Amino acid sequence: MQRRVVVRRSPVHGQGVFALQALEPGERILEYKGDLIRWQRAVRQHQNEGTQGHTYFFGLSDGRVIDGGQRGNSARWLNHSCDANCEAIEIDDRVFIHASVAIAPGDELFLDYQLVTDEPADDEIRQCYICRCDAAGCRGTMLAVG
Repeated sequence: MQRRVVVRRSPVHGQGVFALQALEPGERILEYKGDLIRWQRAVRQHQNEGTQGHTYFFGLSDGRVIDGGQRGNSARWLNHSCDANCEAIEIDDRVFIHASVAIAPGDELFLDYQLVTDEPADDEIRQCYICRCDAAGCRGTMLAVG
């Protein structure tokens, strides 16, 4: 099977995932892999690592978390954009990344993280989740609005 994506330096932030071939809307691209852990453990790990605003956690609807930092794959390098070209679809304990629009070879793949914090988002919290996507209509944050 031919590789469809590659991880390399992103102009948006750190590493990113880029298409090596054309991807069609609705096409399954990747599975977000990693250890399946409880939310409480993810919070403890996040606090102990001191990496506020930067994790490889993907929350599931049942409250558990996929920790892409442990046995994860290239999906952990998907960057955020307010104008994302991919979406995450949860099926049972798994998360699959699908193209939401046609994606050309060389395009970076993005998700809209829609992050939620336990505390109200004050200026300090918002500072940790600044959006760097520079898309038209960028809301300036990786946090969910409203």
